[in-house]
Amino acid sequence: MTQTVVRYEPRGGAKTLLSARDQEICIAGPAGTGKSLAMLQKAFYTSLMVPGCRSLIVRQTHASLTGSTLVTFEQQVAPAALAEGVVKWFGGSPRKPAAYQFANGAEILVGGLDRPEKFLSTEFSRIYVDEATQISLTALETLITRLRGNAPTYRQIILACNPDHPKHWIKQRCDDGTMRMIHSLHRDNPLYVNADGTLTERGVDYMAKLDALTGVRRLRYRDGIWAAAEGLVYEGWSEPVHVIEPFDVPAAWTRYVTIDFGFTNPFVAQLWAEDPDGRLYLIREWVRTRMLVEDHADVIRDRLLKDQPRPRAVITDHDAEDRATLERKLGMGTQAAHKGVSDGIQAVQSRLKVQPDGKPRLYLFRDALLERDPDMDAASLPIGLAEEVAGYVWAVKPGNAGGLKEEPVKANDHSMDAGRYMVAARDLGGRPRVRWL
Repeated sequence: MTQTVVRYEPRGGAKTLLSARDQEICIAGPAGTGKSLAMLQKAFYTSLMVPGCRSLIVRQTHASLTGSTLVTFEQQVAPAALAEGVVKWFGGSPRKPAAYQFANGAEILVGGLDRPEKFLSTEFSRIYVDEATQISLTALETLITRLRGNAPTYRQIILACNPDHPKHWIKQRCDDGTMRMIHSLHRDNPLYVNADGTLTERGVDYMAKLDALTGVRRLRYRDGIWAAAEGLVYEGWSEPVHVIEPFDVPAAWTRYVTIDFGFTNPFVAQLWAEDPDGRLYLIREWVRTRMLVEDHADVIRDRLLKDQPRPRAVITDHDAEDRATLERKLGMGTQAAHKGVSDGIQAVQSRLKVQPDGKPRLYLFRDALLERDPDMDAASLPIGLAEEVAGYVWAVKPGNAGGLKEEPVKANDHSMDAGRYMVAARDLGGRPRVRWL
């Protein structure tokens, strides 16, 4: 019989998590404290020790799961077991979802909530949710209904996340006692902090990156505080109101594409739909650094616009060379965006307001982001409009009496700019139209 040796040094919150038996747990803390690793280790240990145990590892999107969470599982948690055949990867079939299958009959199914068809018909003893602030309360409640496995172990759902705003449903659920909060700290992670509390070589480099963060992002990702940004530009923004579950958008609704060019800073392409009542929906978004415009054009054509009607307009930043390249590769003309910041912000603020019919005039699909940029993730930068908006704050010009608001801080605002271009095109200018080349 093969004996699998697993070496892992749990500390602090990670150690607490391994033995905790509460049905609902959230392990939360700053970036780089080992929250996801601890959760995945528990998934692995449980499957090794409980024959026939069926578990689920899930994230909001399938792409983010395979590109991040499962890489951690295979490279840091189960490499030896996979090499020895104690665990085997099953890529899925028309009848069965993808899963890690253990020699003792246990299995860990994997999936994204954007593709829930197969695994949501299954019952589990354990469920593990990575980057849990990205999922909705409705999604959590749905997952809990599947927590009915019959393996000889306690049933549990674990969420791992960085802190978000203090009114996030996860924080509120923990505050009211429904869910247990376990705090994870940097000293819990042996990769960055030695047992005596000194930083490792990698820890020095990583903490320097976190120390460079400012504002609400520093509070959340370095200090682990569930904080709201001071001086928010869009005070009317509410994730429960403006971020909605995706649906099949009718082909008759008008489509628009907005572009904010970038290379070192991210390039952003957004696909918007407008319903018959004039409401705007961000349905797809591409955000990526260090790619050429011609390569972004391929993504726009093959992924952003896949199975979509032709957009009425492609509204872009003003860089003439980048516009020319994009037009040539897409075979579409582009329209220069309205770049006024003040009036554009006012237009967006107006759309965020809930109208007498109980609805705002701007929405974001929860799964709009096509995939996450690994370099931006490594730098703990916000990716996409839904993440940028929470830290989009006013800059205050020194010397202004009373700290008068001047303009937004010019950082981590690339999706915000692309979104503002869309609203300005509809609300501040003439009706845009695309021309075909």
